[in-house]
Amino acid sequence: MTDSATSGVTSIEITTREPYAEGRSFEGVGPYERLRGIVHFAVDPRAEINSRIVDLELAPRNDDGQVEFRADLEILAPQDLANANGTLWYDVNNRGRKLGMDLFKDGGDEFMMRKGYIVVWSGWIAELLPGEERLRLEAPVACDENGPLIDTYRMELIVDEPIDRYSVSSRPAHGAYPPTAHGLETATLTRRLNEPDEREPVPRDQWQIEVTPFDDEGELRTLPEVDLVMPAGLEPGTIYELIYEAEGSVVQGIGMAGIRDLISFFKHDSSDRNPLRLDDGSPVAKRAIGFGASQSGRLLRTMLYEGLNVDTQGRIVFDGLMPHVAGCGLGFFNHRFASPTRYATQFGDHLFPADLFPFAYGPQDDPLTKRRDGILDRPRETDSVPKIMHTQTSVEYWNRAGSLVHTDPLGQRDIEIPDEVRVYAIGGAQHGPGEGVLTPLEPGEIEEGQLSINPTDYRPFLRGLLTALDAWIRDDTEPPASRYPRLANETLVGWQEQSIGWQAVPGVRFSTVIHEPALIDFGEEFAATQRVMLHPPRQVGAYRALVAACGEDNNERGMLLVPAVAVPLATFTGWNPRHPNTGSPNNLTRLRGGHIAFAKTKAEREQAGDPRKSIGERYESFEDYRGRYEAAARKLVEERYLLEEDVAHVLNLADAHRDLF
Repeated sequence: MTDSATSGVTSIEITTREPYAEGRSFEGVGPYERLRGIVHFAVDPRAEINSRIVDLELAPRNDDGQVEFRADLEILAPQDLANANGTLWYDVNNRGRKLGMDLFKDGGDEFMMRKGYIVVWSGWIAELLPGEERLRLEAPVACDENGPLIDTYRMELIVDEPIDRYSVSSRPAHGAYPPTAHGLETATLTRRLNEPDEREPVPRDQWQIEVTPFDDEGELRTLPEVDLVMPAGLEPGTIYELIYEAEGSVVQGIGMAGIRDLISFFKHDSSDRNPLRLDDGSPVAKRAIGFGASQSGRLLRTMLYEGLNVDTQGRIVFDGLMPHVAGCGLGFFNHRFASPTRYATQFGDHLFPADLFPFAYGPQDDPLTKRRDGILDRPRETDSVPKIMHTQTSVEYWNRAGSLVHTDPLGQRDIEIPDEVRVYAIGGAQHGPGEGVLTPLEPGEIEEGQLSINPTDYRPFLRGLLTALDAWIRDDTEPPASRYPRLANETLVGWQEQSIGWQAVPGVRFSTVIHEPALIDFGEEFAATQRVMLHPPRQVGAYRALVAACGEDNNERGMLLVPAVAVPLATFTGWNPRHPNTGSPNNLTRLRGGHIAFAKTKAEREQAGDPRKSIGERYESFEDYRGRYEAAARKLVEERYLLEEDVAHVLNLADAHRDLF
């Protein structure tokens, strides 16, 4: 039996093949080409390796007893595969979007292509609507003896501006499970201003549910568009909770099996089905690194936890992983009536099954559930633990409880990080990178948050760390040391203003809230079946999140700092309260940080009552500032967090601030 017959990939249809970047040739590698198509799978629901895929046993089977599904596929590879560097870089798409490349190419001039990586994406989410080149998964529908499964379904919606129609999925371009006829009649809608507030019913004659049937037209079939319509308008900053009886739960967890089998196929299949073979027929991919940002990073952590980094023949799938800005979370990816787009935050979606124990890679005891578990427990049983670089920013400590990756569940002690894992906490940065230039709000200008947006550009770190991860996999070159705040040296502390060491700045309101994962009662069957039975769920406890302590300029200590934060012109925060115009100003924006510029002179600082030193008090001149900035960059190169080739780009960001001196 060939590898292709056992890997789960039954065929690959390449529908288009075209030059990448207008045929540009990259030195030492040559031109790249872009391949697009559909990958077809079949998996055995009786196999132990697939036993943790929820409701797989309820999916329709073909004549061979296999469950079939298919997904979009896209590949970037050198036209001459012999010039590839042998590493396949798989970017887990984020809600169908190919975001990973942008996190590596800015200032890096098509970094992946210059280094000879093979880049692969595939669909893994079954709730996406077609359009805008979104990568989608067509997953089977779980059925019982009466047909497609029917169950209660709960959604939350929050808008930032008045609007009379909004997707119940809470995201544009996302479908949702349609209501049954009974569900339309009995649906309920409530509203509240804060997560713990009492729910206020919204009268049924003030709203309706509209379903736009899926137009097949040869597209991969995914969930239909379902909207909440409220003619009087939804109010900004209000949590709306919609509950109704829905039908058609898909086997969403099968998307992880698809990723597993696709990567294994590319690494091991030597048949002509594999488009990534060398002239001698051998696969060009010798190693595979998985990268995922945010939702996608949580998907990689979930794959590990579910034991899906091993293929049908017992071989490791991903040799290395980079879960980026995933925080402590897993995801709503492998459940009945799953909704992958959901993630828990301090304000919205707090009671969805996203941030559940275990949070850390190594095994630990949960004092709330009395369970012992770790993300790497199942991979250890199958010898499929990859080398892992877990990267996160300041925002993940405030919005995604990132400290639980390296503390016990109650935040009382630092924990031991497994040998295969490195943790890099990027200080003074937010979830998505900025452009590196301070841009204060103009008078009257309204942002999503109360603070000017956080501009920190941490992308050079990702390029440096990927290079180190590849070397760690290739020849066991020791990677840069983990860098994150710790209880032991008092750089990891409680988040309240008096604990963190924050100096009050006039006109700035320090955050009075943080996201701390809830211990949630989803109903008696949840632990065994991943089926949410209690709507709404009930919070019965909470885990403890901690944050990095502040230094004298209110910037974070104990973190990996880009030169712009290590040699600062502002305070850079991982929190940003919602702007009053978007509603609920006591709560945090989703995944946004901010910055608070220093005064230029001592006189300006004293007039404002700002306790932080002014730029003029910190630096003798722009040349003094730039010299310190460059020294910080050179030290990062020496420590291998930053590539030498990125120093010029980093220094350009310093030069952009000359007018502040």
